[in-house]
Amino acid sequence: MRRSLAVNKQQWIDQLGLQAHIEGGYFKRSFASQQFSADPAGDEERLSLTCIYYMLSDDSPLGYWHRNRSDIVHFFHQGAALDYYLLQPDGVLSRHVLGSDAAAGEVLQLAVPGGTWKCTHLSVGEYGLISEAVVPGFEYADMELGSVSQLSAQFPQHTALFERYCKPAG
Repeated sequence: MRRSLAVNKQQWIDQLGLQAHIEGGYFKRSFASQQFSADPAGDEERLSLTCIYYMLSDDSPLGYWHRNRSDIVHFFHQGAALDYYLLQPDGVLSRHVLGSDAAAGEVLQLAVPGGTWKCTHLSVGEYGLISEAVVPGFEYADMELGSVSQLSAQFPQHTALFERYCKPAG
């Protein structure tokens, strides 16, 4: 007898061992390569690849504005689609939807170059579950959360998005 494939948010959190993430949502590191490579700044050796599970949910629907030094590829798995805003260093803003409905323009994977500001939003549904592969491997020292004042000073044309998707101060 085949079991139902319907899994809810709490079942994924429990099954994958997800924890709250400083960027918003939930995560767990699922892989850390034992191979090493130079970091993006070139000043030390780093794990060549790390992977995480990452989930936004109806109780934590925002992945706040942040940037990483490393390149990241996001892979959609399950649940509702996730909206991504990407802001390039030159101020060019783009919107992408990571999900399974190709007819609606959703994509199954999204590559984000290091140094790109990004935020993520779950607008409908109970959860959206993805994985991320980070090259070279993720280190918290490489991640920077954005603030409304910092980002608005650099990119005033996008202040409304910063006010909506930056992590609240304090």
